[in-house]
Amino acid sequence: MLDTIPPIALAAIAVLIGFGGLVWSADRFVAGSAAIAKSFGVAPLVIGLTIVSFGTSAPEVMVSISASLKDAGDLAIGNALGSNIANIGLVLGATLLIAAIPVQKHIFRHELPVLLLVTIISGALLYGGVLSPWEGWLLLALLPVLMLYLVRAKQKELSPAEIDQEQEDIPEMSRPRAILWFAIGLIALMISSEILVWGAKTTAEYFSVSPLIIGLTVIAVGTSLPELAASVMSALKGHHDIALGNIIGSNIFNLLAVMAVPGIISPPIMEAAVFNRDYMTMLGITLIITAAIAIVLLRKNSKGTTQLGKGTGFVLLGCYVAYYAYLFYTN
Repeated sequence: MLDTIPPIALAAIAVLIGFGGLVWSADRFVAGSAAIAKSFGVAPLVIGLTIVSFGTSAPEVMVSISASLKDAGDLAIGNALGSNIANIGLVLGATLLIAAIPVQKHIFRHELPVLLLVTIISGALLYGGVLSPWEGWLLLALLPVLMLYLVRAKQKELSPAEIDQEQEDIPEMSRPRAILWFAIGLIALMISSEILVWGAKTTAEYFSVSPLIIGLTVIAVGTSLPELAASVMSALKGHHDIALGNIIGSNIFNLLAVMAVPGIISPPIMEAAVFNRDYMTMLGITLIITAAIAIVLLRKNSKGTTQLGKGTGFVLLGCYVAYYAYLFYTN
């Protein structure tokens, strides 16, 4: 029966199934991981700042591994850069249209400087057009170091109310059940990523589009769905202040882990547009949100408010739409 279905239709079905599987399995994987850590006595705040916060990047990691094993490292690179652009332009932009997001000083002191540092390092590595194994290992080695720094910094900065919000995301379950959901989530993540990458590669070949473009667009938006869902739901529930921190944390993880994978497994040779167009767009939109946060904090003295609002949301969404328009116009 499958022989009668056109290849492009099968690819589209595979992409949809892959996306759905990634979203479902990532949620179970993160819940199981967090519950296991809690059962072994790991501090809830540490779990919230690491496993739960970075857990929404699990789909990107699995897609990156699967793509790299299939010699589609450019798709993985596109996924990392495209997801970061989507996280700020689409996810944060859309969330700001729903509700204003308060900005805490610790984000400007700690998370944003780390994100800017990682972004600059990533740009230096991408500039040459090849991500070598040692460069991939360098990115991966920076992950635990910077995570430890952020955990220690935020332990000193967070208020009791913010600590309670971090702990709300940690599920209550027995250790055997947590291990079961961890295993189910991990296996489902692996299967879903395989299905998604196959569908994406088939779609790219059918339309004679490079895997890089598919990674920057279809895959990037799809793997950013967990961030979009988490941020929008947080805004609707009134937990506006955790959305910004989660997006920044996810972007740090994407550059240090997701982008490191193809360099380690199958070093890709990238076209110049990866740096000149895609990386520079990511850098630009990161600088825009940094400037917006700095302006909001500086205006607090006169206005008494430290919130990002709809104006910033429209700017971010506008940049995102402009990037997509340029991407498709030039390809």
